[in-house]
Amino acid sequence: MLASHLPDFVPHLQRARRVAPAVAFFGGFLWDAITLGRKVGTADLWILGGYLALAGGILWFLGRLDSLALPLVATPATTATPAEAAPWWRVSGPYLLLQFCFGGLFSALFIFYFKSSGHFLAILWALALGVLLVANEFLESRYRRFTLTWALFGLCAMLLLNFVIPHVMGSISAIWFYLSTLAGAGLAHLLYLRTPGRPGRIKPVWGIAAGLILAYLAGAFPPVPLVNRDIAVGHALVKADGEYRLQQEKAPWWIFWRHTESEIHLAPGEPLYCVAAVFAPRGLNTRLYHHWRHYSETRGWETRSRIGFTLSGGRQGGYRGYSYKRNLAPGEWQVAVETEDGRSVTIHRFVISDKPLAPDAPMRAKSF
Repeated sequence: MLASHLPDFVPHLQRARRVAPAVAFFGGFLWDAITLGRKVGTADLWILGGYLALAGGILWFLGRLDSLALPLVATPATTATPAEAAPWWRVSGPYLLLQFCFGGLFSALFIFYFKSSGHFLAILWALALGVLLVANEFLESRYRRFTLTWALFGLCAMLLLNFVIPHVMGSISAIWFYLSTLAGAGLAHLLYLRTPGRPGRIKPVWGIAAGLILAYLAGAFPPVPLVNRDIAVGHALVKADGEYRLQQEKAPWWIFWRHTESEIHLAPGEPLYCVAAVFAPRGLNTRLYHHWRHYSETRGWETRSRIGFTLSGGRQGGYRGYSYKRNLAPGEWQVAVETEDGRSVTIHRFVISDKPLAPDAPMRAKSF
């Protein structure tokens, strides 16, 4: 009785197979955005390390089969192709699992790097990871090319270690970036050497490592593992009950898409405060800077001051640092939160009006 109804389910199973990658992609990305987009935790890095280890194990397994010239499934003599001899999940299973591992890694790394991107070049780099994340959904059939899979494995290893090693060492010094990039490429090369038959080519992995180092030197690499949580400017700053409260000019009720005015009105000599919250893993200690710049039509962005403060990692809401300036000239301003070597965690732009603040101007308090 059951066998007679099985043909009715075949079209449904085939349709489910076609939509499964899209459902898994959007569901997994949404989950990562909710759980990983706020901080970089030790448990998250362990999970991603598990994905990388599983991908490495699958690559070794596929390499062993390739060296022995064995198919993934036994094929009867009367059968023309492996696809006719066994269900698709036995033929494509290892490649789908490899696609799942790479998808999980690219999804989390895209969110991590995007949250750490504070300027145009760094955002472009993060978007490139987003392109790889989407492209991964269409690469399952190409994972049979070992050179491509080695390149993807090496890239994931380097990007993950760019987070892990600074996390472990408690420092974002440039030396840890270089060492973590070389360690990721070395890990891929070591696995390649240990894989039977050494299928494919490993040289592209070292080309990717060189590209990452050049991107870092050009300032296009985000200052991972730091993650921007929030930044704002306002008129007055007070600390109460363990929170910083920043007074800001409230936008009119009809401008519903933002909370504050687009222009800031300052009285002569009144200070303007900037508060930023930056998340760093527990144990990481470094020094950050508020870089105040004013835009000149003739000279472009000009530095007015660069004020440093020490960051200690671990606080879930981000470590809060603030600075202030008086007698700001009207026009366009920006405050960049930067590392010691000048890499931007985030940039906040605003406009100073040449009109004074109205006595009855509505205000709002923003908490950090």
